[in-house]
Amino acid sequence: MIGRAIALDPESASTHYNLGVAQAQLGRHKEALASLDRAVALKPGYAEALNNRGNALLDLARPEEALASYDRVIALKPDYALAHSNRGHVLAGLGRPEEALVSLDRAVALKPGYAEALNNRGNVLSDLARPDDALASYDRDLVSKPEYAEAHSNRGNLLASLGRIEEALAGFERAIALKPDYADAHWNLSLSLLQAGRWQRGWREYEWRKRKREPIAARDLPRTLWLGQDDLDGKRLFLYWEQGFGDTIQFCRYAKLAEAAGARVILSVQPPLRRLLAQLSPTIEFIRTDRIPDSFDYHAPLMSLQLAFATTAETIPAAIPYLAAEPERVEHWRRRLGEGGVRVSISWQGSTGKVDRGRSVRLSEFYPLARIPGIRLISLQKNVGTEQLEDVPDGVSIETLGDEFDAGPHGFLDTAAVMESLDLVITCDTAIAHLAGALGRPAWVALKKVPDWRWLLQGSDSPWYPTLRLFRQREPCE
Repeated sequence: MIGRAIALDPESASTHYNLGVAQAQLGRHKEALASLDRAVALKPGYAEALNNRGNALLDLARPEEALASYDRVIALKPDYALAHSNRGHVLAGLGRPEEALVSLDRAVALKPGYAEALNNRGNVLSDLARPDDALASYDRDLVSKPEYAEAHSNRGNLLASLGRIEEALAGFERAIALKPDYADAHWNLSLSLLQAGRWQRGWREYEWRKRKREPIAARDLPRTLWLGQDDLDGKRLFLYWEQGFGDTIQFCRYAKLAEAAGARVILSVQPPLRRLLAQLSPTIEFIRTDRIPDSFDYHAPLMSLQLAFATTAETIPAAIPYLAAEPERVEHWRRRLGEGGVRVSISWQGSTGKVDRGRSVRLSEFYPLARIPGIRLISLQKNVGTEQLEDVPDGVSIETLGDEFDAGPHGFLDTAAVMESLDLVITCDTAIAHLAGALGRPAWVALKKVPDWRWLLQGSDSPWYPTLRLFRQREPCE
């Protein structure tokens, strides 16, 4: 009907606008943008079309252009609450939370009880490490719109980050009751269940990651997903990585468990890890990440195997070590490091961004340890964080391993070899901790107050890695 209307009146801005809205609802964002551009060309002051144009640009992953479109809307119509809310949302996505908060505050001032703006405002306040204000914003939101599943889920995330797990679980359950197919709420629920050690249901809910707004491990392969339903004896099982280096190092052990169940395992991992993980088993077949096997019977992402094998704290495959360093590299680094002193390797910085909040430590925290006679601190830090070595004061010695250390396409080979030559590893929650655990090396891991789910919420040991000792923050800090 809209197409016919355009044919009858091709100069109608409102008709092009309606077409653009309909196309966006169908997920045809490029066509929607073209229609909305046409509407704005016909009517340059068309605020609603410019606002929806911003939405289409955001759907096309063009946030800076979306922001410019919202700015044009607000210049034309300063009291347009929806545009202020959308502007705040895109600014938050661009990592500009202070500016986002200004826009969202303006949206709420113009339209008190504006549920979507209050929800996004809560998210931004959480990003700004203002949890009390964030919680108040979500609570205002839910007074205004008690059936708002997204707000219940986001409020649950905030409560989980504060260690208020039972309240968080209640929020996720409420979100799911309101919206049963809400994949992100199921995923959030899984993380809190796993963190609380309720693994049986936690593993099941964890499968919802494949249906999230930004899916994880959602691969469309021409064979059956294996979740423990069939006997593996004599079957070819294709396993593949899905998240970070640490996740792959932690869960690759299940490839050996699958072999023990009779499977012929084909494994795809991140290219930098392939040579390290070749130590897992001589009979595992490795395949490039851009290929799938010519033939296989079942497939599974590595982090679905906890569900497939019905993992409990008592049945974790904890035969440590399950990885090993290359002997010639071990010998090289033993000669290089020498025998003197108590040799302690340190790693203080993980990847940057929201995931790193409260996780990394400052190199300066190690200075008192470095001043103890007989202690040798040896840096395993690579890339981000190494700039802190430039500020080490006089009287503090931290050894570095040179440009050759873990250079080239294969990751962690030198790190593994160095670990075999050390007395202790001290690290924050990064892949270094997982590698030390997989190698069976003694390691101390510094954890934030509410850590990633795999470290649980209490205890100084890890059921995943018997040689690790966990040190937990008493109070949260940035």
